[in-house]
Amino acid sequence: MSRPATFTPPPGVHALRLHTARGEFAALEAAAQGQRRGTVLFLPGFTGSKEDFISLHEPLAADGYRTVAVDGRGQHESPGPRDDETPYAQGELARDVLAQADAIGTPVHLVGHSLGGQIARAAVLLNPSPFVSLTLISSGPAQISVSQQQRAKLLRDALAVMDMAEVWEAMQAMEPPEDTDTGGLDTGLDDRADLRRRWLGNSPAQLIATGRQLCSEPDRVAELAALPLPKHVLSGDEDNTWPLPLLDDMAVRLDARRTVIHGSEHSPNTDRPKETARALADFWNQIQERH
Repeated sequence: MSRPATFTPPPGVHALRLHTARGEFAALEAAAQGQRRGTVLFLPGFTGSKEDFISLHEPLAADGYRTVAVDGRGQHESPGPRDDETPYAQGELARDVLAQADAIGTPVHLVGHSLGGQIARAAVLLNPSPFVSLTLISSGPAQISVSQQQRAKLLRDALAVMDMAEVWEAMQAMEPPEDTDTGGLDTGLDDRADLRRRWLGNSPAQLIATGRQLCSEPDRVAELAALPLPKHVLSGDEDNTWPLPLLDDMAVRLDARRTVIHGSEHSPNTDRPKETARALADFWNQIQERH
């Protein structure tokens, strides 16, 4: 679980309900300052939320980008069935992204973190026309590492017999907060409460379905490489979900820009937000200069 710096939107960032042809989604938005250069749509990862990008809005707005981060269907504050996995099939989630892009106004720079990157890829493969570019943050070419597959299976098994509150307590008991990837907490009591509230907002069916997807995702890099869309592979300098050599190789296969944010791990967007925002804006600015 990513640990946002805060769950409280900073000045210039406001919460909204994004109404689309496929339902309503919770979102955070910031308007571009000065000359507008483009619109960005952020998709969070497994057990994550729109708040995982909360520290990117201000620097990107200052660089002329309107930014919108969403909770996907069944994530945090976006509604979704809690006992039916059907709406969380990857194709359905990809169609949600196309509807979100249409609702905020295309063309869009699409950014997906981890699971969100694989959903973003699926959306682009369904219909690339709404998108100016695709950035994959810590999101690999196929299934997650064996160690993370084991963790995902453990979570799926727990959700089959326990409710969300019980699973949360079990995760906290199993590992020190600073060491766990699925339940890590900041030191403040407010952080603990916010992370628990976010966890409880997730649909169990969504977690089960998307966790299974992470463990079985096929390699679709060749399909994506065939699209004439600028691509960017960004990560930290450590990652136990997709090892860096896999991400490096994927970037080569995609002919994509490759950025490594030093001093960060699986979530450079929360670990090093200023550096991540700068890397994203540099990529998008370069696209604009070419045209």
